[in-house]
Amino acid sequence: MYFFVTAIIDCVIVFAMKNYVWHKQVVSSDFDLINCPVYDPIKDFHRDPTGVYVLIRCDVKNSFIEVALCDKKHAIMKAFRGRKAQDLYYTIFEYEKRHKLKWFSRKDHVAYLGKELKKCELAILNKESYVQE
Repeated sequence: MYFFVTAIIDCVIVFAMKNYVWHKQVVSSDFDLINCPVYDPIKDFHRDPTGVYVLIRCDVKNSFIEVALCDKKHAIMKAFRGRKAQDLYYTIFEYEKRHKLKWFSRKDHVAYLGKELKKCELAILNKESYVQE
């Protein structure tokens, strides 16, 4: 049986778990620390080969996030609406999988969707405006 205790100490949340043993991590023989260059949204941007892109907007008044998936001809194919970023990206990816569609072929586009959905969710929570990058 597990017992969770949450305490806030100097803005750090500490989780103590009774009867839980942490496993020790070892460093792999081929470990390498990779320093990441600064991402340039203009220079480093690449369109998804599928031609699909997303439009995201916040309905702050009703607390909804709306996502439109557009094809390369700029026609809106599908629209999704939800209240949390995770609900939306999970539903979008499950719909894509269930219907054997190929909307996202690049991982950076998937990461972008998650980032923008979270920004929109936070804008709604804080009653702020949202601008999609």
